[in-house]
Amino acid sequence: MTELPDAIRNVDLPDWARWLAQDRNGSWWVFEVEPNEGATSWYENEVGRYLKVGEGEVNFEWRESLVRLDLGAIENV
Repeated sequence: MTELPDAIRNVDLPDWARWLAQDRNGSWWVFEVEPNEGATSWYENEVGRYLKVGEGEVNFEWRESLVRLDLGAIENV
């Protein structure tokens, strides 16, 4: 992934956001600290901030959605 998904392309992400992930239900989230993987979603690591930033289509490949946000660049994890 080299650019943000359409569902959140026009969202102003917070400066503290370091991780981006989509849950199975299509919800997009940003996290300050690398999130944990749950049964159908990502969740905070009990430290750092998190924020829901958008809604997309249901994603059965949601485990492949986690990316690290680095100074304007996006890298797959």
